[in-house]
Amino acid sequence: MIDLKKLRDAPDEFKASAARRDPDLVSRLDTILELDRQRRAVLREVEALKASRNKASFEVAQRKKAGDDASDLLAELKTASAKIKDHDQRLHDIEQELTHQQLRIPNPPLASVPTGDASANQEIRTWGEPRTFSFEPKPHWDIGQSLGILDLAGGAKVAGKGFPVYVGLGSKLVRGLINFMLDLHTTEHGYVEVWPPALINEASARGTGQLPDLANDMYVTEDGLFLTPTAEVPVTNLHRDDTLAIGQLPLGYAAYTPCFRREAGAHGKETRGITRVHQFDKVELVCFCTPESSGEELERLLGHAEMVLQRLELPYRVLALATGELGFASAKTYDLEAWAAGMNTWLEVSSASVFTDFQARRANIRYRPKAGAKPDFVHTLNASGLALPRTIIALLENNQMEDGTVRIPEALVPYLGVERLTPNAR
Repeated sequence: MIDLKKLRDAPDEFKASAARRDPDLVSRLDTILELDRQRRAVLREVEALKASRNKASFEVAQRKKAGDDASDLLAELKTASAKIKDHDQRLHDIEQELTHQQLRIPNPPLASVPTGDASANQEIRTWGEPRTFSFEPKPHWDIGQSLGILDLAGGAKVAGKGFPVYVGLGSKLVRGLINFMLDLHTTEHGYVEVWPPALINEASARGTGQLPDLANDMYVTEDGLFLTPTAEVPVTNLHRDDTLAIGQLPLGYAAYTPCFRREAGAHGKETRGITRVHQFDKVELVCFCTPESSGEELERLLGHAEMVLQRLELPYRVLALATGELGFASAKTYDLEAWAAGMNTWLEVSSASVFTDFQARRANIRYRPKAGAKPDFVHTLNASGLALPRTIIALLENNQMEDGTVRIPEALVPYLGVERLTPNAR
């Protein structure tokens, strides 16, 4: 949620930043400023009426104690109470609408974020060289079928398109990648591992910004729970309404969850194979820190996600996303894209984002800078470390051999117990 005080104190600066995302946000911010003005005006009136009522109540008590008539003051109290009730209701209605409008304003981008659409994304660096093949590399759907490790038809039969089934060593590859990533992040990068619920409530979805922005992309149960779209949501909300001590920060968690997304706005996009699916596995990194350190923490999280790709020997590039590509809650995002030789393209396998205090305001996550100090909002960050489907695509396509086998990167061999994937191996 946006900082209303910052908007009120520096409206032109705030609007200029928001307009880099979408010029239409300026008029919506004006609406919020007007609602805020009305709220503060009604609040002053209510406070004045209550002060007057309290004074009259005291005078009534004094008159009764002295045996004097207080009927005129009692009439005033009745009128004042009716006015206060009306004003309280008006204040409630204004605050409800103000909250409704605030929840629909995305996080303003940081000054370092390039302005524009995807064409304005900036390549920060690359790592590794895409492999040169002596044969025509195959796409992952052909490799998966020939190896017998990927059953797309079976998944479609069971649940529908976009729900792949991994078979034999394919299943072991998924499990091995999850364990490899969690081991790396907990033993070398210092994250605390958690295993959160796969279902989240409405307050959790609102706290991280999935609601209302991504309501159409989430699966919801009949009792109002949502299937988690990413571990960012349950893990961040572990500290909803908490006040953390300065000694706890920075605080980092690593979590694996299955993820569920309807991808309602993505029909017809990258639907072949497992490039875009409705259920997938992902290891997520979540960080809570002080506002002063969030820039440094973003680079650290990005480096931890990069380390996964480097250990897996996958060429990748780092992109700084432009304003038009930012997620609703993000103030700045880096994308990590791995090279997929069979598809001849770069595929996003991770996003590392800083949300400043945007999520913390929605979820009421604070920290106390020192004993006795007034609490302030933390900054939250996350990074995929990594998402599996496209990581698997890159592994299969970049490591395929002319004889139809797939080489396993050295770091992953202990988790699979084999150095190559071979047809129909178990």
